Amino acid sequence: MTITQLKYVLSVAEYKNFTIASEHCFVTQPTLSMQIQKLEDELEAKIFNRSKKPIQLTSIGEKIVMQAKIIVDESNRIIDIVDQQKGFIGGEFKLGIIPTIMPTLLPMFLKIFIRKFPKVQLKIEELTTEEIIKKLTDGHIDVGIAATPLENDAIKERLLYHEPFVGYVPEEHRLFKSKKISIDNLDIDDILLLEDGHCFKDSVVNLCSAYRKNTSSPFQLESGSFNTLIKLSKEGLGMTLLPYLQTLDLSEGDCKSLRDFEEPVPAREVSLLYHKSQLKIQLIEALKKVIDSVVRGAISFNDVKIISPLQKKGA
Repeated sequence: MTITQLKYVLSVAEYKNFTIASEHCFVTQPTLSMQIQKLEDELEAKIFNRSKKPIQLTSIGEKIVMQAKIIVDESNRIIDIVDQQKGFIGGEFKLGIIPTIMPTLLPMFLKIFIRKFPKVQLKIEELTTEEIIKKLTDGHIDVGIAATPLENDAIKERLLYHEPFVGYVPEEHRLFKSKKISIDNLDIDDILLLEDGHCFKDSVVNLCSAYRKNTSSPFQLESGSFNTLIKLSKEGLGMTLLPYLQTLDLSEGDCKSLRDFEEPVPAREVSLLYHKSQLKIQLIEALKKVIDSVVRGAISFNDVKIISPLQKKGA
């Protein structure tokens, strides 16, 4: 029995297909099949029911897979222990970031991180929160950046920052003359929203106590882009809410439509996420320190009372 054989078993168990599993393991399908067959012969037990489509685990196979995950994780931990002892920070590091954070945060830290840790092969994906949780659980990424809390016992959360919400209010809007806006003044019917699947939309909806599914508004529109929402707002189709970092690159003209909130200021909690069995703690700490250093200068709301919409009761 070898660690490689166990990795092949885990791959087939996940993808339920020998060909797909072999592609992810970077070996030929016959090689992967042969190694799994050798393991089954050694154990005198069938791990997979190959007659089923898709391939299914046998009852004993399910128990073998559970133990294989433990063995493979522990074998990887040995490498991590050695790297920590040497003080080595390098190797492949897979990061997932949600779409409403990636365009603003990534340019702030990426160049600094690459320059500071040249031996790290950073691989970055834009993923939804649900995709990040699944990929962390399956071991396909090492760390994620998303809005929290998630209330998932298997995922650890390390707070990076609180990002205040800012109102983008066009000149024709009823709140344009207000120096600051209150949460109580928000009306879901005249707020342009991101499309479903974005946790930022959930935060906005949670802020608005009068959320109605059957709106009387003459139209309903949801977009996946803050830039689109801003353009529509400028056309007088409603106001919108933006995360603070999204406002830093706005033109001088657009900044005239920005309105801060009265305290408590709505803000989203942004955290680093990783699975409780994650091994690459040194890399995670290195990433956190770099992000902390760049965000500290961009967001300075330490003395401001905030409220997190994702933690609001009834959310």
